[in-house]
Amino acid sequence: MKKELIKLHHARSAKDFPELKLEENEFVELAISRSKLGVVLMWGAAGFGYLALFIAILFLEFSVGGDEIVAFNGFAKSYLYLIILVLFGIITIATLIGTKVYNANRLYVTNKRLIHHQANSLFSKSVNVIELLSIEDVSFQQENIGDHIFKLGTIRMSTIGDETTYIFKYVNTPKDELDTITHLVHMEKEKTKRRHRRPEEDRETDDEDESESTDKK
Repeated sequence: MKKELIKLHHARSAKDFPELKLEENEFVELAISRSKLGVVLMWGAAGFGYLALFIAILFLEFSVGGDEIVAFNGFAKSYLYLIILVLFGIITIATLIGTKVYNANRLYVTNKRLIHHQANSLFSKSVNVIELLSIEDVSFQQENIGDHIFKLGTIRMSTIGDETTYIFKYVNTPKDELDTITHLVHMEKEKTKRRHRRPEEDRETDDEDESESTDKK
């Protein structure tokens, strides 16, 4: 790739992904996020909670006294309404936080590294940086029937040497992404091999020149 094009890609990536500290001539090839299905399921669970609270409100409204099995006076109803309001707030805040944390997990693939932003809570976050050269294997696993039904799975990345395995869960079946990562790893390793060969070739050339010079003498 030409230097001008690399610089253009680098500038565009730096603008699109300001949260990344890109090295010189480094640019983003892929930005992988978790499946939107997880967000849908979280808000679906919240919806059931809202429905339960709505039913509780109806129950209170029609429990005015008389022959009903359960009847509440004004003070008791006010207290229960306050509890329902608090529960509504807890469900909403918990779902918003869960959505933010879920979406904060991202995997960036650059032409040099894999950058894994991992979040377990609002206050528990980490960034794992994996050099392409240190990657030994990249795979995609589906561990249960739900993964197959919803076409979800986990990307697993193992490294050379310390044999650390990094995982990125709840990803839509990323066949193209896996092919791209594997290709980038292969290309980076080939570049490194060529860099190591050049000094040896230069030394061989120097030896040949020196030999020719000695013969002439």
